[in-house]
Amino acid sequence: MRVVDILEMLAAGVSEAEIVSDFPFLGAADIRAALAYAARAVDHRIVMAA
Repeated sequence: MRVVDILEMLAAGVSEAEIVSDFPFLGAADIRAALAYAARAVDHRIVMAA
């Protein structure tokens, strides 16, 4: 499972409990790790206006 898959499910309103239930190979720590990875990936000191 890709980080983006987890993020898209969370963005769509799927709860952490539902994700863990549907994908038993994932745990709560995996979901937190995906969120932490995404936060670091988009962390930039300078935000450019569109």
